[in-house]
Amino acid sequence: MVIFNRFKYLDRYNEIITVFIKYGFEALLDQLGVLKYLNIKRKSIVSKEKEWIEYSMGERLRLALEELGPTFIKLGQIIGTRRDILSEDIVAELAKLHHAAPPFSFEEVKLCIEGELGEKLEDIFGHFNRKPLAAASIGQVHLASLKGGERVVVKIQRPQIERKIEKDIKILKDLFWFIDNHTKYGKLYDFSNMVEEFQKILRAELDFRIEGENTEKIKKNLEKDKRIVIPEIYWNYTSRRILTSKYIDGLILSNFQSIEEKNIDRRRIAKIISESIFEQILRHGFYHGDPHPGNIMVLDYNKVVFLDFGMVGKLKEERKMQFLKIMLGVVFRNSKLIVEAIISLNAINKPLSIKKLEKEIDDLRDRYVDLSLNEIKLAEIFNEIFDLTLKYNIKIPNEFTMLVKTLATTEGVVEKLDSTLNILEIVEPMAKRLMLEVFLPQIIKKDIKEGILDYGNLIRNFPDFMLNFFRKVEEEDYTFYFRLKDTDKILKRFDKITNKISFSIALLSLSIIIAGLIIGFGMATGSGAAVYLFNLSILKLGLVAAVFMYLWLIFSIFRTGRF
Repeated sequence: MVIFNRFKYLDRYNEIITVFIKYGFEALLDQLGVLKYLNIKRKSIVSKEKEWIEYSMGERLRLALEELGPTFIKLGQIIGTRRDILSEDIVAELAKLHHAAPPFSFEEVKLCIEGELGEKLEDIFGHFNRKPLAAASIGQVHLASLKGGERVVVKIQRPQIERKIEKDIKILKDLFWFIDNHTKYGKLYDFSNMVEEFQKILRAELDFRIEGENTEKIKKNLEKDKRIVIPEIYWNYTSRRILTSKYIDGLILSNFQSIEEKNIDRRRIAKIISESIFEQILRHGFYHGDPHPGNIMVLDYNKVVFLDFGMVGKLKEERKMQFLKIMLGVVFRNSKLIVEAIISLNAINKPLSIKKLEKEIDDLRDRYVDLSLNEIKLAEIFNEIFDLTLKYNIKIPNEFTMLVKTLATTEGVVEKLDSTLNILEIVEPMAKRLMLEVFLPQIIKKDIKEGILDYGNLIRNFPDFMLNFFRKVEEEDYTFYFRLKDTDKILKRFDKITNKISFSIALLSLSIIIAGLIIGFGMATGSGAAVYLFNLSILKLGLVAAVFMYLWLIFSIFRTGRF
């Protein structure tokens, strides 16, 4: 199937390889064996790289991914969270990847809407603006109004984009399968699994109904916060490839000049954004995964609008508590809290020294101990903590890689709005409050209620379990198995010690025998010639037998290899 795909999509393979060679990655492709795998002849490396000599590797990678289109742009955004694979400068460049793309025609827009919604465009909308508000790699947005007069924003999926993305994913699966199975990098990183995760994310983004559901869920979660506005979804005019939401007239956050002209309180906006993101993460475990300035609007009366929920992060209750623990460890400069949280991730692949890890966390903490909260970058600390965990072969869960990316994006937005505000100042009281809430009676009562079925099953099944256990013991066919860690090593060591003792005893015994024979021979020298000769013969035989037995014992000990 892999070979079939390679021939079926040969033109796209060649396009991908040509773009990477164009941006100076021929040497890397050759080193990975990709050129040989695809039967592409190696051209001159130097002449190609000279064209991009003034660009860094990160810049060249970003430009190549942007040229290859939406699949590779999204791939770059996702692997940009993997600091265990990429250096900081490349991660910083991949964070700049954008979805800007040329608009597609109104005829294609009309065809998509009518095909998806089953009605003529004129029968659905009272007015539809032919010119798009914005165009991205996956779709574009048009301003319209419904028959009832409500102003709406209609997001339409780019024609054939799903087919193109599926083709690119098959190609990526093929290439990463080769890298996993034929290069040393495949042994270090599970690229094939990464592509599977990537495929899930992209397929979710291509279904606009999922984005609509994400929007409504976050809208419900934040309904009590009157400072936050989330657009309403019009489900009658939404499908897999069409998303219709309420139009909100505001300023896109990336337009800082207009925000200045409107005299909007930038510090207040920064505080609202950071508080809301951490509310989503710490309280709800369901948060906006890409809160960059293009996905945030500001209203004149200091309200914040979140847009585009195609990418969201999800944290289970256990993961929320682990993240909260790390947060409190950072705030209180408490290394033990951080180490406890890391251990509770259940991602330790081999035995490690907890003391050593704690010592390194202490050293990391000491670098920040004299800094004020507004001088500390939260995402930077998390990255350093995760770098340490990689050193100890602890795999960080995928949920946390997206989380750190969201933190870094949020900190970047806050810094642009107000460089004096640090989100740690915002999150500190929130984290303390949430930790205390864990011990509130209503929370404990809720936990008991949720676990009451498990407790009931335990109590109900316990007598049967114990009865069966005792029956097994009575039948005398119940065997207990105990296993000591590193038993073989312990036994080998014990054998070596025993053999050395045996060797010493044998040597002592031989010495005593020889001494006894010599003394006996000396005492018998005055007993006549016949007795003398007889004793001499006995002495010789005794010495030969003792030496033979001694040599046999030494040979047996050394033959075991445990000396």
